[in-house]
Amino acid sequence: MIDRRLFVIALAVMAAACAPSSHILVGRARAPIAPADVKIYSQAPPSFEEIAILDASSKSVFQPGGQRAVDKVIERLKAQAAQLGANGLILENISDSQTGSIGTGVGSESYSRNSSVGVGVGGGLGIYKKTGKARAIYVPPAD
Repeated sequence: MIDRRLFVIALAVMAAACAPSSHILVGRARAPIAPADVKIYSQAPPSFEEIAILDASSKSVFQPGGQRAVDKVIERLKAQAAQLGANGLILENISDSQTGSIGTGVGSESYSRNSSVGVGVGGGLGIYKKTGKARAIYVPPAD
């Protein structure tokens, strides 16, 4: 029974470690809203209240991603912001990083009394992660 509980706890911790997003609350959270109602800002608006600092990521194999990976990161940031009741996001950084690689190789050799020949070939594929950082904000309605 104890082993089963430890297994479930370990599984939950590992799943949390693999989460593609996180946040740090720096202000007061509000009632959740729809992610579609979250507006993206490249610069801070004149008046706002900061709610949280957000991180999100999107993993892809073979290449750093592209517009689809950026869209996925922004979608995750908007979902986090909406959950905290933020109606705006100030994008701060979207970047690529290689988080790992998968490789393999094959070789063969042949030899006789006076000579030897060896041939080898290898290959590798990268595992990339597009990450995004943003500030979740609440912008009061214009008067």
